[in-house]
Amino acid sequence: MSITLKDLSPGCIVLIAGFDDIPEHEFRIEKIYEEFVTGMALSGPFAGEYGEPDKEMITVVITQGTTNDS
Repeated sequence: MSITLKDLSPGCIVLIAGFDDIPEHEFRIEKIYEEFVTGMALSGPFAGEYGEPDKEMITVVITQGTTNDS
């Protein structure tokens, strides 16, 4: 499944693909840019840490977030 920008919204939780020695993990999106997203890892070794994963690393949208950006 290919994730597009229209599939993402602030507050949604996504699954980030594993890389190097890091397993796949849940991530809550704060802001969305053309090539990457920003937010917080919710699980895995980076739980509680800020991150900026590339959009291509998102494998699944788990829950939809809010579209209010007020």
